Amino acid sequence: MAEKTTPTDKSAWQPPKSARSVAKAEATPKPEGTPAGERIAKVLSRAGIASRREAERLIEIGEVAVNGKVITSPALNVTGADKITVGGKPVKAAEPARLWLYYKPEGLVTSESDEKGRQTVFETLPEDLPRVMSVGRLDLNSEGLLLLTNDGELKRRLELPSTGWLRKYRVRINGNPTDVDLEPLRKGIVVDGERFQPMVVMLDRIQGANAWLTIGLREGKNREIRRALNALDLYVNRLIRVSYGPFRLGDLEPGGIEEVKPRVLRDQLGLDPMAEEEAPKTMQKPTTKFTGKPAGRSVSHGPAREGFKPRSEGAAPRRRVDALNDAPKPRTAKPVKTGPSGDPTRPPRPRRPT
Repeated sequence: MAEKTTPTDKSAWQPPKSARSVAKAEATPKPEGTPAGERIAKVLSRAGIASRREAERLIEIGEVAVNGKVITSPALNVTGADKITVGGKPVKAAEPARLWLYYKPEGLVTSESDEKGRQTVFETLPEDLPRVMSVGRLDLNSEGLLLLTNDGELKRRLELPSTGWLRKYRVRINGNPTDVDLEPLRKGIVVDGERFQPMVVMLDRIQGANAWLTIGLREGKNREIRRALNALDLYVNRLIRVSYGPFRLGDLEPGGIEEVKPRVLRDQLGLDPMAEEEAPKTMQKPTTKFTGKPAGRSVSHGPAREGFKPRSEGAAPRRRVDALNDAPKPRTAKPVKTGPSGDPTRPPRPRRPT
């Protein structure tokens, strides 16, 4: 094991953190003798250089230097006073975490480079976009929502299996299966000795020789949906990812990109991800009709009624009427006409014209 070196400066380098993580860190006492700062791979990841695993690989091949000395082990803590270079270029201070929604078109490779010379996702991104990393992958023949981020720690957090976010796909298959035929996917299926976790599967509609399915899963193994359906003799001819946890494809067109607002990013990542989606057995059928393109972010309900005025944001809340005031008032009984014997009388029925 390589010897750990500790920088002499005790002013800890601190990347941008949420209030919750700061409070948690302050509440957790560090054992005595813990080196100041953070691990070098984590610092490089937060700076957007590479993911933590890729940063460790760069360290092992001698691409990273700290204070002019090349390091070969990631077992090193650094602070803001240390000068870090990667490939001879200085590492800039970490920027705030950002997240983008990107509609990956079919035919692009989700990697920095491709040994076969195929076009990659990162070659099609806008030039003014900072260096970003993909959260997970979509294979060459798949399309739809791909998350991009400039923060390696955010990428790692969103990819962790413990996050448990549901990822939904619209899948077109060749064949006309019944709901019973898809039951093995809901119970969990073993393909080539590898077990896939139970999926959320719903048969939407039959369209000629094809069928449309909605599939949700909480793990992202390589070509999982295609392999699982192939085991049932069903073959995918189109696969679109429409959501990743709380983030949805919405109205994006193929190749389109949209940044998530910081407020939305903070609110969504501060919630319990398991509470965002319904349990697999209670998944409801989409109300929007799928015509080959992903459904929009919302369903239009037509123009507003004439004369309708929305309430202003500063309007006072409506008063709740007491339940007693809403109760129907008792009706007053009308006097009943009686005959000579005291029996109620009825008015004579009018005769029908002859």
